[in-house]
Formats: sequence, C-alpha cells, structure tokens
Amino acid sequence: MFQRFHHPYLLLTLTTLFWSGNMVVGRAIRDDVPPLTMAFWRWTIALLLTLPLALPHLRTQWPQLKRGWRSIVALGLLGIGGYNSLAYIALQHTTATNALLLNSFIPVATIALSWAFLKKPLGRIEWLGVVISLSGVFVIVARGELATLAALTINLGDLWMLLAVSTWALYTVGLHWRPAGIDPMLMLAAFTAVGLLALAPAYVWEMSQGRHIQLVPASFAAIAYTGILPAFLGYVFYNRAVGEVGASRASLFIHLMPVFGTLLSAMFLGEIPRTFHFVGIALIFLGIYVTTSRKHT
Repeated sequence: MFQRFHHPYLLLTLTTLFWSGNMVVGRAIRDDVPPLTMAFWRWTIALLLTLPLALPHLRTQWPQLKRGWRSIVALGLLGIGGYNSLAYIALQHTTATNALLLNSFIPVATIALSWAFLKKPLGRIEWLGVVISLSGVFVIVARGELATLAALTINLGDLWMLLAVSTWALYTVGLHWRPAGIDPMLMLAAFTAVGLLALAPAYVWEMSQGRHIQLVPASFAAIAYTGILPAFLGYVFYNRAVGEVGASRASLFIHLMPVFGTLLSAMFLGEIPRTFHFVGIALIFLGIYVTTSRKHT
C-alpha cells in the first residue's frame, strides 16, 4: 500500500507535516474537544483503519506477538496512550509557541537516550547538524528577537509538554526492541489496542468530570483529521523510517514542525511569513542536510 512512499526521509517529512497540523488542530479546538477525549477517539479511528490491514497477519504472526508482548505493551503505552494525550493536555494550558519550542527538544532527548541505552552517539558532524537545526527552531519561535525567548515562562502546560517530550523520546528509542518478523500494520494495531485500553478509563473519568465533546462540525472534522493523518499514516511512516535510519536521525525531523507550522498558519490563518521565518527554515534544512548527508550504518 505504501510502496510508493519508500524513502525514509520522505516518510519523516510527511509525518512531521501531519503532526504539525495535529498541534494546530489540538490548540484550535481545545474548548470543543477535551484532551483525553481527543486522544481516545483519534486512536479509535486509527485502529479501525489499521485492522483490515492487520488481521490477515494475526494468525500466522501471533507467536511473535506473544513472545514480544512486553515491548508491545511498553511501546503502546508510551507512543499511543502517552505522548499525544500529554501533548493535548499541555495545549490546554500553554501557548503554541511554548509547545513548539519544547517539542523541538525531542531530538536532543532521543539522542541522549540512544547513547544511554543503545550506545549510539552521533558523530561531530551530526551533532553540528543538530545544533544548526535547533538554532533554526529558536529563530522561529523567538521571532528573530532574543527578548521573546527571555519572556517565555514555564507554566503547568510546559511541564506537561516536557513529560510528553520525554515519553516520545522513550518510544522512539524503544522501537529498537520491537519484535522482529511482525507486519507493520499488525504491529501498529497491537500498539494502538494497548494504548486504547489505557486511554479508555481516562476517557471515562474525563466525562465524569463533566467534560464532553461539543457537537459541532469542527469537532468531528478535527477528530477525523487527527485519526487518519497524524495517528494512522503518521505512525506507519514514522515507525518504518525509524527502522531504516535509526532513532537519532529520525527524531531530528521533529525540527520541521515549526517550519510546517509557519506554512500552515500562512495558508489557513492568513499569517504572512516574515524574514525570521525564512532564516529559521533555512537553518533547519541546513541542519537536517548536514546530519543526514552522511551514510548511516
């Protein structure tokens, strides 16, 4: 199904495009769809899309699933039940600028965890690429002025976002231990099922607190988008790319989110890009090029 999209860097670029839209949507409809409700229904949609592609492999690959159940449970809790739920909660309390800035530390956290658990540090040239790319992120979120960064303050939402960042870094590194020989669709279905089992009681609790979906078209459109593109296609693409290029290089593409965030804002919100946007975008692409231009092992 996805053979045309076989290049890992193309998959990572599309993934960050989908996820940038997810952050925009999550912030835009925060008053209409509660965070845990959003997470639960987006993964319900993703599971429904995945099952027809996964079930044909279940019978023959069930033994591998059973043997790898520990890693499947851990990855399902981190990547499905954890990161997006925490990010949606964060977007209830913090600005999009703070969320983008904190989310951009995912590559640094992933590289640190890759070194700690996999003994896979980046070389000097690759570290240089990370620094260049991260500097581009700072240029965008600071709007070209250091005073903007100095004015940013840590609040409850920022703490939730830092927890989300740590969770995603753990998920990315943890993909190294996913069971071998399992079809990617079956693997994603297993992760999603675990995540939904964890989200279900949290979703019920949220409703018991009187927080419900506002039954308006925007709410349903937002849930459909997050379920189809960021959740289903985004995770299929990301999981495959990580398997090909490794956690450290794959996580660097998170720095593209401010780039796509700028473009999406211009397209849908009428916000015209300014000079600092183009400077930041150029630095991000330069950093990614420096890091990925060397052949990976």
